[in-house]
Amino acid sequence: LVWLKAVFCSLDTMATLKSLVGKGALARVIASATTSTVNTFHAAPRAAVSGAALSRAATTTARITTGRACVVSSHFGQTQVRFAHTEIPDSFEPYKRASTGDPKEADYSRRAFTYLLGAGGTVASVHMAKNIVQEFLSTWSASADVLALAKMEVDLTKIPEGKNMTFKWRGKPVFVRHRPASEIETEAAVDVSSLRHKETDSERTQKPEWLVVLGICTHLGCVPIADAGDFGGYFCPCHGSHYDASGRIRKGPAPLNLEIPEYQFIEDDTKIVVG
Repeated sequence: LVWLKAVFCSLDTMATLKSLVGKGALARVIASATTSTVNTFHAAPRAAVSGAALSRAATTTARITTGRACVVSSHFGQTQVRFAHTEIPDSFEPYKRASTGDPKEADYSRRAFTYLLGAGGTVASVHMAKNIVQEFLSTWSASADVLALAKMEVDLTKIPEGKNMTFKWRGKPVFVRHRPASEIETEAAVDVSSLRHKETDSERTQKPEWLVVLGICTHLGCVPIADAGDFGGYFCPCHGSHYDASGRIRKGPAPLNLEIPEYQFIEDDTKIVVG
C-alpha cells in the first residue's frame, strides 16, 4: 500500500508540474524572487491550481535565489525548486587584506617572507637528512670493543735482550724478539740466494735489535716454538718447519717466511703499536 501511494503521489506531482510549466506560472514565480533562499512548495491537484493560488505563492515565497532553475520531485508529493548560484560579484575588495602602504612594497615583503620560509625549511630538511645518513653510516662502523682489539701496544722495556715474548693480537700470537748483536750479525750474513723465500734481514726489521712477526706457521697455521730448531729461531713441531732468528724459513715444508704485521715505534722507541 505504501508503494502504491508513493507511485500515485509521484504521478500526481508530475501532472501538477506539467500544468504549471504549461501555463507559465513557474516562470512568474522565479521572476518575483530577489534573494537567496530556496522556495519549497507542495504539489496540489491539477483542478485546485488557480491564478489566485499562484499569486499567493509568488507573494508569500520565502526568498529564493535567482539563477538556473532545477525542479526536483519526490515520491511523497513534495516538490522543490532549486537554483544554481552563478552570480559573480563586481568586486572582491571586501575580501582582500587591508594594505597600509605601497602595494609593491607589500608584495615584496610577502615574497621575502615566502622565500625566507622556504629557505628555512630547506636548511632544516638538509640538516635532518644529514643526521639520518650519519646515523645510518655509523651503524656500519666498528664498535668500541672491536676498535680496542684492532691495535695493541707493547712496552719494549720489559723484554730483556736475547728473549722472545708472545702477545695476543686479534686472536693471533705475535712474537716480539729482542735480538743481541751477535744474532743480528749472524742473520745479516745469510746468503739470500740460498733461501726459499728470499728476504734480507734488513727488509724484515725496522730496527735491527727488534723482530716482530706473527707466530703462525705458513704451512698449516700451527704455532711455532721460540728459541728452537736447527737455526736458533722458531720451530714448528707439527710438520718440522725451521725458521731462523729473522723468521725466515730455512728447512721444512713451510713455503713462506713468518708474516710481519704492521707496527710502529712510539715514545722514543720504547714502545710499539701493532696494527
